[in-house]
Amino acid sequence: MRTGKLAPRELGQLVLGSLGVRRPDVLVHAALGEDAAVIDMGDQACVITVDPLTGAVADAGWYAVHVACNDLAAMGAEPIGVLPTLLFPAAAEPADVRRTMDQVDRAARELGIEVLGGHTEVTPGLAGPIIAMTAVGRAPKGRVVTSAGARPGDALVLTKAAGLEGTAILAADLAERLRGRVAPDVLERARGFVARLSVVPEGRLAAGLGATAMHDPTEGGVLGALWELAEASGVGYLVREADVPVLPETRAICAALGIDPLKLISSGALLVACPDGAAMVAGLAAAGIPAAVVGALRAGERALERPDGTRVAAEPVWRDELWRVLDAQA
Repeated sequence: MRTGKLAPRELGQLVLGSLGVRRPDVLVHAALGEDAAVIDMGDQACVITVDPLTGAVADAGWYAVHVACNDLAAMGAEPIGVLPTLLFPAAAEPADVRRTMDQVDRAARELGIEVLGGHTEVTPGLAGPIIAMTAVGRAPKGRVVTSAGARPGDALVLTKAAGLEGTAILAADLAERLRGRVAPDVLERARGFVARLSVVPEGRLAAGLGATAMHDPTEGGVLGALWELAEASGVGYLVREADVPVLPETRAICAALGIDPLKLISSGALLVACPDGAAMVAGLAAAGIPAAVVGALRAGERALERPDGTRVAAEPVWRDELWRVLDAQA
């Protein structure tokens, strides 16, 4: 099988038909496009998710905490804590474990959350470390936002910019390959994109501003997240490529590697569906969070409008551009 997430058809055939007993106290069940489960706890809801981190090398523990907590934020939840599962290859040193946990601790302190537990082991047969991060949060039961709440006529808003996480990873991990093709100051600024990785502030704010659905664009980037949100909500969309914010550093690195920034892992951005896109953008801007209206949801087909005005049918993203580049590098 190819690297990266399972394709939607594979997920449906191999995973989503084997989910145990469907319980009435689970408010949001496992489904395509939903990255967290929601459990009824009375007036409050418990929101819980798990995310692996296998693509980033530098600062992997820090990345893993923020990426998992972003899934909670995309449902309007407040993160409470994380439980890391850390698997190290036999060649690992004690310093590798210590360094990874220092990274986890730093991210947890930034978010004001606790490391609740987890599991750490040395595992035979691994070429490198693997991190799976479980994150737990809470939200008022009536304020949970899912990927399935969007409706035709809603605007689509994207915070920050496409490809932030992927840009930071590529600038750090492929620095030698990019040397001479991308200016050193551009690579330095790109590595600094890690500071923009969290969407916890905008997730909670957007929920209060009337978001009908939200989704965290991780693997598959913005185009993958659009498809997953539309699939979960059962709607179509028209998105204008020219309106999707892409920073110059991302464009430079993607051009050097021949990849599409809209298909590049994009933690740090948040995709928001809402009735009034202008009001959402203004509300986010008042809190210092840049955002743009990139399109609208509709009944029927899903399409992407190119900068020249032509329209092409949108498709799910089977493989993130990050994996394509890293596999070629290997």
